[in-house]
Amino acid sequence: MKRTTLSLFAGATALAAVTGFAAVSTPDATGADTARPAARLPVERTSLLCPAPSTSDLAETSYTSFTPVTKGADEKGEAALTAGATKDEKTGEKSEEKQDEKGEKAEKPVVQPKAPGTPVTGETSGAGTPALVGTAEGGYAPGWTVQQTTEVAAGTGRGLQGVNCTAPDTDFWFPGASTATSRTDYVHLTNPDDSAAVVDIELYGKDGALKSTVGEGITVPPRGSESLLLSTLSDEEQTDLTVHVGVRSGRVGAAVQALDDKTGGDWLSAAADPASDLVLPGIPKDATAVRLVLFTPGGTDADLKVRLASPSGLITPAGHETVRVKAGMTTGVDLGEVTRGEAGSLVLTPTSGSVPVVAAVRVVRGKGGEQESAFIPASDPVGARATVADNRAKSTTLSLTAPGKGAKVKVTASAGTEGGTTATKTYTVKGGTTQDVEAPVPAGLKGTYALTVETVSGGPLHASRTLTGQDDDVASFTVQTLPDDRGTVSVPNADQDLSVLQR
Repeated sequence: MKRTTLSLFAGATALAAVTGFAAVSTPDATGADTARPAARLPVERTSLLCPAPSTSDLAETSYTSFTPVTKGADEKGEAALTAGATKDEKTGEKSEEKQDEKGEKAEKPVVQPKAPGTPVTGETSGAGTPALVGTAEGGYAPGWTVQQTTEVAAGTGRGLQGVNCTAPDTDFWFPGASTATSRTDYVHLTNPDDSAAVVDIELYGKDGALKSTVGEGITVPPRGSESLLLSTLSDEEQTDLTVHVGVRSGRVGAAVQALDDKTGGDWLSAAADPASDLVLPGIPKDATAVRLVLFTPGGTDADLKVRLASPSGLITPAGHETVRVKAGMTTGVDLGEVTRGEAGSLVLTPTSGSVPVVAAVRVVRGKGGEQESAFIPASDPVGARATVADNRAKSTTLSLTAPGKGAKVKVTASAGTEGGTTATKTYTVKGGTTQDVEAPVPAGLKGTYALTVETVSGGPLHASRTLTGQDDDVASFTVQTLPDDRGTVSVPNADQDLSVLQR
């Protein structure tokens, strides 16, 4: 058999492994030279990583898993979220492989979904919960999302801390971190693979890169995690920091936990990739302080126009019409009560040349001793579909932003974790506006539920979800953005070409 034939079979086998489907057909004479658009097929495997939630003994953490029903997805499959495996120093065996006296596996999943379309929740408490590694296959994989929500009753970082468990990657930007005296910030790294990952952590302050060798060549063990206090990576106190996590070998999940003595704490998720146009969606309308933090990784300064997408249109915050971001330096801008009691999202665009930038805002709600803080990074659009789990009746606010052209979207509320039936609403968002919408709630809801947002028509739409605490007297809250869930992948159409057998 010729080498070209082997290559053809190898390519078809690889395609089938990724998508579960490889079409091979004989072209007819009339359509042999007609290019066909690539098909979009459901992904067959998804990995998610959740950081260790808290070092507080008062922490109460819930994990909510949800997979939206996806047309064309495999009817079979499974998903599970478990503690990362560790090896026994004496035997070298992985802990997840050990068995108890009954011959059953000793380690059980923290969360194990039963079927797509219905969320499921697992709970832990205290300071001992490790980072979790999750894998979904078959029909459970497309759009799989897990929300980690922790409530801390008192102490540094008290309040509501929420994060979407992330897919492993090799490059992360976190503008908005800090080594100020009031802050205790950690960068969490989780390795999903069976081989070690090697990571570099770089810190950038107002004057550029901070000198440090401690952040170079950090080893994250197989299926393990590392948590590093930022103040141990550099002894410089910086109000605003940008953290860059770059992976030399392997891949990791990364997130920054930002804890404050006075304003509680939350998770800072990675910002969208550096770009010249950015949207930071869903600043709560009752925000009492908003601080914008920006960084440009290139060698050119960036000049940006700052606008707020309000319910009535794009407006320019007084005194903050533009901001200059010097190359390689972190810039912080205090916007105060920029939303003034209305829903709002920040829209950043270049004033002249396009220079890639990363950005996030730190938002504070409440006053005095009842303050709480959260972070909103620049986010990619919803795209075809995005999902957020762990929504609660009367505690959830869905924010929709169309920075340019108007958009029409469909929002579906799943069944509840303990009961209820799905509900759907459609919304039209005018261009240049942000709308806090009354999201649908499952009929007969029991437990928590998931919200799935799908773009129906129009321009790019950005979204975020604000979840508030159960105590009305405390301003505890957390915000998660809703970028495209990447539940489908583009697969080129392939035709059988028997002429390769004659070459």
